[in-house]
Amino acid sequence: MSTSNVGSGAGARLQQAAPRVAASALIIAPVIALGAPAQADEATGCLGEDGATVEEELIAEEIPQEILRRSGFASAVDRFTRDLCEASGVDDAGAIVERHGDALWRAAVERVQETGDVDGDLSAGDDRPLYWARLGMTSALNRWQPDFELGEADRAALVADMDRRSRGQDDADFPDVPGRSDVRRVVVTGFDPFQLDFDIRQANPSGAAALALDGAVIETDEGTAVVEAMLFPVRWRDFTDGMVEQALLPHYTGDRPADAVITVSQGRPGQFDLEAHNGAWRGGAPDNESVGTEETVPIPDGVPTVTPQPQWSDSSLDRAAIVEETTGEPFPVIDNTEVTEIPAGETEPVVRPDGPTPGSEARAGGGGDYLSNEIAYRNTLLRDATGRDVPAGHVHTPILEFGSGETVTDPEFEENRATIVRQVEDIVAAAVR
Repeated sequence: MSTSNVGSGAGARLQQAAPRVAASALIIAPVIALGAPAQADEATGCLGEDGATVEEELIAEEIPQEILRRSGFASAVDRFTRDLCEASGVDDAGAIVERHGDALWRAAVERVQETGDVDGDLSAGDDRPLYWARLGMTSALNRWQPDFELGEADRAALVADMDRRSRGQDDADFPDVPGRSDVRRVVVTGFDPFQLDFDIRQANPSGAAALALDGAVIETDEGTAVVEAMLFPVRWRDFTDGMVEQALLPHYTGDRPADAVITVSQGRPGQFDLEAHNGAWRGGAPDNESVGTEETVPIPDGVPTVTPQPQWSDSSLDRAAIVEETTGEPFPVIDNTEVTEIPAGETEPVVRPDGPTPGSEARAGGGGDYLSNEIAYRNTLLRDATGRDVPAGHVHTPILEFGSGETVTDPEFEENRATIVRQVEDIVAAAVR
């Protein structure tokens, strides 16, 4: 992801692991009639007008409402709100959040992978229904006015739990592969849509790829790998608060850690980039809440890290091998070694095509100075802090662009999304060989 900027690979076969718990029928029921408003009046009696975030307020606009209606996910938001309005206390609300958050993630995965019924006429591979349904649910939590006392800390905890669960971050168990006990484990992450002020129709192919890959089994000549996927928000505050470390640290520690952790985001037009060097610098471009500050990437307390904090943390993906194996039609795959740095003893930033020089200060990694560079930096820093010698690095996808017209979707958009997702799958397969 930059501010400016289910197929199979050669020698690999993608399939799905043994089914996990299906989306609850309590959450995804038969689609409500197209044209009916999300969060219908009878479901919102306990909600006030105030409390939604800047990002959540966007859900009232026409395009998000259309996406929810045409995907069948409008009913998920309504049912969650109805259950929330009937909650008897904080503990009951927590159970409701757990149930609906987990089920929303599973429903989104099943819809993209077409392993269950696909409601509505929006194409199955779309990542946007999950994004807008999640915002509908967190908006309901932020505007909730229960008939019992609800402290702000309790409300914030409920919102955070919904956010994590509906992103797959709490769904950390790798699926079983029948007949296999020695499979390699691969974590793949994606991002929400962003730059919605520019075009509220925005999707994010990294999110679509993550949903398509969750639970996938990759068969290669060297063995079997299974994928666990999750999504992250385009919000600085969540990264400051340690969301990345909370989600990824368990995959670097414990009895059965991951064998590769690959972060993915949307980058620049017409190409994939494998980012070689990640910088410890936030450029401060506005996020999905319209905030941003230039500063060194802050590391949360209580997590393993490298001290003193390094200015650079590098990819350990075999980028040359991935490029050789995956570069093809229609998008080339580039080994991107460029950075922007302030050289040691100097004051002005310069662009270096071949990586940072000793003692320099980071001003942009290969992936820029936005949240994609930051997730790559945090991920590879965790790898180093935990001493895991595993492939870890970042993939930037091409920008997913709309065709002509102003519609929510179109054939060119859907074809490009499917192509990008297939190439992400090929890159992941190459990375674990």
